[in-house]
Amino acid sequence: MTSTPTPWWDARRHADRRPFLTLRGAITRAVRRWFEAEGFTEVEAAALQVSPGNEAHLHAFSTQAIGPDGRARPFHLHTSPEFAAKKLLAAGETKIFDLARVWRNRERGPLHHPEFTLLEWYRVDQPYETLMADCAALLALAAETAGTRALTWKGGTADPFAEPERVSVAQAYERYAGVDLLATVAADGDTDGGALAAQARAAGIRVAEDDSWADVFSRIMVEKVEPNLGFGRPTILCEYPTAEAALARPKPADPRVAERFELYACGVELANAFGELTDPAEQRRRFEAEMDEKARIYGERYPIDEDFLSALAHMPPASGSALGFDRLVMLATGAQRIEQVVWTPVAEI
Repeated sequence: MTSTPTPWWDARRHADRRPFLTLRGAITRAVRRWFEAEGFTEVEAAALQVSPGNEAHLHAFSTQAIGPDGRARPFHLHTSPEFAAKKLLAAGETKIFDLARVWRNRERGPLHHPEFTLLEWYRVDQPYETLMADCAALLALAAETAGTRALTWKGGTADPFAEPERVSVAQAYERYAGVDLLATVAADGDTDGGALAAQARAAGIRVAEDDSWADVFSRIMVEKVEPNLGFGRPTILCEYPTAEAALARPKPADPRVAERFELYACGVELANAFGELTDPAEQRRRFEAEMDEKARIYGERYPIDEDFLSALAHMPPASGSALGFDRLVMLATGAQRIEQVVWTPVAEI
């Protein structure tokens, strides 16, 4: 006979979680003070959007809005406040942040929860390197607020007060997998799936005959690269190939790679940041390619937010970052599962 799991609202289980939740509140308040001191305005993006995002591997919760005339229109709970935030930049905002509740379907595990909090912020006329400094400051702030000298998860540690290591994706693939990634990326950003697959097999990674370049890239990342990032000190993994940076602008010095970085600590991805793409035509092309890939893998696609593309034409140069706030709290408090730092976890499916 299987035993019924103890519900999160059981008094004893809640008592075990409460220290983590109390620290979550303290870190939330500290983060708000930090952004206010930096001159940011806090915004609140609407959760219901025409498009939940157009990345191939992101899955939304969908619903419909019924108007006074009884007609229904499809809407989606956003997977990020990004589209709405960029519309605010087009409207004239210059430094904004949002502690946004977001929803992602098909995601559940120690580091994933269907409803979670993204700390997202944008700086107009600032390079994406500025966001690297922001991320380092937020790690130190969370640890200081939690009263710890180390971020921890699954036995791994990272010093939140140390300057993050900065390594390019190409360097990381060479270092941890022996793969020359950029040899499989053309000057115009096109990719060679066969060449990357051959290198992956030589590195001992199983590759299927019908795997695309993106499939192989992801497998190398998950199996060889990510498990080595953010130990001892945080890691900033930067300069992603443009094919893996749908919303980021290409680096002027090398258009094969984009102004995108991810922040890691203890092997955990914490943040994803871009020098933002503001070319509506190029953004449409990338969205359509992402949705073609989604249709190939999952048999579905999401609409493109035409209003977002219109706003993009008026958006000034900017950089933006999205940080998984629940994960930050986990690493700062020593929690092992995301449900420990979420006040009212979603019921298990």
